[in-house]
Amino acid sequence: MSSQVRLRLLPKARCLFDEPVQVKVAGLRSKQVVTMRARATDEKGEMFSSSATYRADGNGEIDLDKDPSLSGTYVGVEPMGLLWSMKPHNLHKKFQKTKSLDPHVVKISVHEEGEEGEMLAEVINERLMMADGVSRQPVKEGNIRGVLFTPPGKGQFPAVLDLGSFMSEKRGSLLASKGFVVLAAAVYNDKLANIRQIHLDHFEEAVYFLRRHPKVGSKGVGVISRSKGGDIALSLAAFVSGIEAVVWINGCCSNAAIPLHYKERQILSPLKFDSSRMIHTPSGAYMGKNVVDDPRAEENKDSLIPVEKAGGRFLFVASEDDLNWDSKMYMDLLVERLKHHGKENFECILYPGAGHSLQPPYEPFCPSSFHRTVRAPVLWGGEPRSHTVAEVHVWKRIQEFFRANLSCDAANAKAKL
Repeated sequence: MSSQVRLRLLPKARCLFDEPVQVKVAGLRSKQVVTMRARATDEKGEMFSSSATYRADGNGEIDLDKDPSLSGTYVGVEPMGLLWSMKPHNLHKKFQKTKSLDPHVVKISVHEEGEEGEMLAEVINERLMMADGVSRQPVKEGNIRGVLFTPPGKGQFPAVLDLGSFMSEKRGSLLASKGFVVLAAAVYNDKLANIRQIHLDHFEEAVYFLRRHPKVGSKGVGVISRSKGGDIALSLAAFVSGIEAVVWINGCCSNAAIPLHYKERQILSPLKFDSSRMIHTPSGAYMGKNVVDDPRAEENKDSLIPVEKAGGRFLFVASEDDLNWDSKMYMDLLVERLKHHGKENFECILYPGAGHSLQPPYEPFCPSSFHRTVRAPVLWGGEPRSHTVAEVHVWKRIQEFFRANLSCDAANAKAKL
């Protein structure tokens, strides 16, 4: 490595996972062309990498906040392009970061121009899942299986139930870092082949667990969800008291795939799907947007979730290029139903060019990966840059929505003491 070339990450090389960093290079020759690279390994041992070509200015400096990439895994001015454009070394692999205790470690380096160019400088970016002082506690109580994240201090804090199709601590730990008490839980806690029905009572237990927590000051609970978690979140809002705010991201308007039970009886039949409608693409992945049955059909009316019964507010988020299913249509149907019942308790965001898997920024964009229900690789949709822009925007909107709609008051806090 060259002792003259300096590579810096500002404001510092250690940050939260969802925070941008400014990448700057100094000490190059005037107008020197170099290759910037980023490399990381996920929890499953999958390697991800990106590269971009840059030309230094007359002072031998490069600033990714204002200088364009000339070629590589992205082009143009993209301050965080090295991170979101990282690609797996094997086809159809999704970046896996579900655990919160270990940081996401990215090695960023600058090289002489060319595929085998000599490394001139390197820096390590540690991207933390939890802010200092955030507490992590596994929860196994009654039917609750999850992880509780609490911010530092006595509180009182707003409470959020984070529902993923499968267990992941990432979103919950990051929300706790923003000042929310978060219980991260999964819809599926068993092998899919073993699940014959889903019990809303189990998620109701999680809601009451949060409402009783001494650090929680909000009168009710928020729920954040995506994909299959979306219809569970809607059902909680419709059938369970104490839900003040729901964030629904690329979910369904009906109870998808599995019968939903509550208080020892079935309350919603499943909206079924036909895997024979999967389209095999040249990449080897399947496109399943039209696999799910039409929720508007008369025979599927008993699967529709009665969202008009909900007392809280909704933030509906849909990606126009979602190839997993037609989330835009589902959002339109939810809005139509609410309006039909005279309800105005909702906000909508539609993201053109974004795909199904909207996550906290800035993880590697995933166009396709293995789908545990389909048991084959599927396309998720989205154009990389548009998808990344959507993730940055929606992550901010989610926090604003919860802060605006999860009211904390002193009287509620005293009632628990």
